[in-house]
Amino acid sequence: MSDDTRGRDGETDAGPGRVLADRYRLLGPLGRGGMGIVWRARDELLGREVAVKEVRAPAGLDGAEVGRMYRRLEREAWAAARVSHRGVVTVYDVATEDGRPWIVMELVRGLSLADVLEAEGPLTPQRTAHLGEQVLAALRSAHEAGVLHRDVKPGNVLVANDGRVVLSDFGIARLEGSAAITMTGEVVGSPEFLAPERAAGREPGPASDLWSLGVMLYAAVEGVSPFRRGTALATLRAAAEEELPPPRRAGPLTPVLEGLLRKDPDERLSAAEAARMLRIIGAGGTVRDAGGPVSGPDAPTAVLPHRQEGAQGTRRTAPLPAPVPGAGPAAAGPAPLSGPARQGQGQAGMVLVLGIVVLLLALAALGWLLLRDRDTAARGEGRPAGGGSASTGAAGPASPSAPPTVSASAPASASASASVSPSATPVPHATAAVRAVRDGYSGSCPPAASAAPAFTADLTVDRTPATLEYRWATRSGLTSGPGWQTVTYGAQETAARRLDHTELTHFPNATFRDAIRLEVRGPAATASDWVEFSVTCGKEAPTGGASPGPSTSPGTSPGTAAPDPAHAPEQ
Repeated sequence: MSDDTRGRDGETDAGPGRVLADRYRLLGPLGRGGMGIVWRARDELLGREVAVKEVRAPAGLDGAEVGRMYRRLEREAWAAARVSHRGVVTVYDVATEDGRPWIVMELVRGLSLADVLEAEGPLTPQRTAHLGEQVLAALRSAHEAGVLHRDVKPGNVLVANDGRVVLSDFGIARLEGSAAITMTGEVVGSPEFLAPERAAGREPGPASDLWSLGVMLYAAVEGVSPFRRGTALATLRAAAEEELPPPRRAGPLTPVLEGLLRKDPDERLSAAEAARMLRIIGAGGTVRDAGGPVSGPDAPTAVLPHRQEGAQGTRRTAPLPAPVPGAGPAAAGPAPLSGPARQGQGQAGMVLVLGIVVLLLALAALGWLLLRDRDTAARGEGRPAGGGSASTGAAGPASPSAPPTVSASAPASASASASVSPSATPVPHATAAVRAVRDGYSGSCPPAASAAPAFTADLTVDRTPATLEYRWATRSGLTSGPGWQTVTYGAQETAARRLDHTELTHFPNATFRDAIRLEVRGPAATASDWVEFSVTCGKEAPTGGASPGPSTSPGTSPGTAAPDPAHAPEQ
């Protein structure tokens, strides 16, 4: 056997045609990385193509360490399978072959962001923000499910042919980040995307993924990675100690990059604020405030001058990042405006005053026209002031069924005033309707996402633009859904949205019956009707090397929700 067909620790490389776990036939490699190979494969049981990741242990680990690492990888992969989001590559199965786990995942047809950047060069700020918003939505869904990615980088972001932006390697990257340096000194993972707290050996959290997202967006819009150096250790030191190089091409995206790439994770831009800013920039707008943590209403703030002379300063929360070169030291409090900045502020105030005067004049003219029409109608041909028909008989009391004469004019005037008032913002009304695509499953567990109970919802608002928060909820409270999510309706977009959900909750060797609905909170709070479903898990049959599914004890399996005593499964 030649050296190029032998893997680390004497393991032989798999080849096309090999069948794993009597089910997955390898067709050809899709890519290689530091931890193994990703194969295109065919699921012979379901007749579909999938992606299979062959994972290898780093060189230099003894047998016990390799075994522990593979067992942890399997647990992490099952945990990643609980992340249900269209922007996350779905994990279908974990098969064991040659004593190693093989991760079976959804096959996404398209290019990685790394391939796109290599072919097209740096992206525009608007396109980068649109891409970053979708990646951040996937990260937020994973964080709500308790899963960290730990290796957000262009190579793990897939731009699908259907336009989806998908984040891959959830859970698996956690394993890669757990041993940053091997016994031989080889750095595992991507040092240039590691957050400073990870480089320092501290426990990572969701903010660590946000740092990696910031580095990825910086590289996408600037064309260079901000902290990449000649060696891995020099790169880690730069991320932990050196200041962020000022972006030159980012334009409106600059506040987001500076907010995400703060050294202290507690001072980093929050996921919600970053999503808001990316959404605005992706739509072609601009933001002036990088947000950040605020400890209370009296949190210290300062105003930093903008890079361009004459522009209004940007409000930042303390502690402040390093001053912008050439802008001078940051003041301890709000700095007084002078020169062009003061003149610009005076012009803005004058425009505001003129706008208010014009609005008041318009309201006065509208009221005068309404009163004149009412008086004219009251004097013309004996018709009442309310606009009703003239009586054909003798004059007398009005009919009991006729409305008072003032009811037609008074509400009309009030309605006209409300429609032009800048402070009156109508609250959108929402309706939700859910129907089952598949309302039952029976077979081996965990069920594949393509066979598990699935539902689709139509969420409609009566006016746009609008932003709603929704979640998929079950009667039992057990769900594989990601929790509360946000859907935005643009001013020129349709008022109806289609939302899809696959419910993966199950109990080994039991039948679980439940009901699901879509809930909306906020000013447009509503909920759909309940839709019943069931999941029946049969006893696992030997799969010829495939690893068993989740534990038979409910609540202990990484892919199974804990049972509720009020909704016990049927044995």
